[in-house]
Amino acid sequence: MMKIRLVTDSTSDIPVEIALQHGIEVVPALVNMRGRSYADGVDITREEFYDEIPALNPPPTTSSPSVGSFQERYEKLLSNGAEHVVSIHAANQLSGIYNAARLAAQEFGEYVNVLDSEQLSLGLGFQVLMAAEAAARGALLNEVTALVDSVRQRVRVAALLHSIEYVRRSGRVSWARAVIGSLLNLQPLIELRHGAVIRLGQVRTRVQGILRLTETLNSWGPLERLAVLHTNAESTARQLVEEVKGKVNIPPLVVNVTTAIGTHVGPNALGFAAVPIDR
Repeated sequence: MMKIRLVTDSTSDIPVEIALQHGIEVVPALVNMRGRSYADGVDITREEFYDEIPALNPPPTTSSPSVGSFQERYEKLLSNGAEHVVSIHAANQLSGIYNAARLAAQEFGEYVNVLDSEQLSLGLGFQVLMAAEAAARGALLNEVTALVDSVRQRVRVAALLHSIEYVRRSGRVSWARAVIGSLLNLQPLIELRHGAVIRLGQVRTRVQGILRLTETLNSWGPLERLAVLHTNAESTARQLVEEVKGKVNIPPLVVNVTTAIGTHVGPNALGFAAVPIDR
C-alpha cells in the first residue's frame, strides 16, 4: 500500500487537533506587525491579533513561508516512510504560498505533488482533510488527486465582512480598491471562487447580512461538509451553527479564521465553507 502524506499551510484553517489526528503537516504563513514576523497560529493567538488589529499602525501584512520550510517538511515525511507527499495550498491568485511550495518540490521530483486549491480557509482545508482521509483508507495517488480535484470543483466559501476597509487596503482585490468613501460603511458579502474574490452584494446591517449569508448557504443544496467561519465573533458563529447543523451529517466545524487571512478581512467577519454533495 502506498503511504501518502499531506502537507498544507496555515491558511487552510484545519483545527490543530484534527491536523494531528490525520498526520497533516501545516506550514505557517507569516504575519508581519510591530516590526517583526510572527508564525501564523504559532507566535500569536487569533484572539490577541483580532483585539489588536484595529489600532495597529502601520497595519499588519502577510508573507509566504520560505521555500526551505517546505523542503524541510517534504524531507522529513519522505525520510520517515512516506512514499509520496501531496501538498495543497492557498489560492495561487491570492498568495505566494503555492509558488514557494512548488519551488521546494522541484528538489523531490515525482515524490511531491503540489496542488493549487484555488481557495482559502476551510475551502482549502476540506480538500486537504478529505484527501488525508482517503489516503488513510489506502487510496492510491491518482485516486487522492482525483478526489482533491472533485472537492475543489464543488467547495464553496462565502463571507459577510464587518467592513470593506481591510480587503481594500490589502490591495489584492481590484473591485475593493475602487470602492468610494460613501460605500465604506456598508458590509460586503463576498464569495471566493477559483481564486477570485467575488462581491455578492452589500448590506447596511449585520442582521440583513446574516440572513443573506444563510440564503447563500441554502442555495448550495445538500452538503457533505460544513464549517462556520468567524474572525473573533464566536458567539454569533455558535448561534449560526445551531441554525445550520441539520444541513450536514458530520457536525460542522466552528473556526476562528487564522491571522494570515484575518489581516485581509478584519475582525467580526462571519462565513461558511461547505462541500456540496457530489451529484
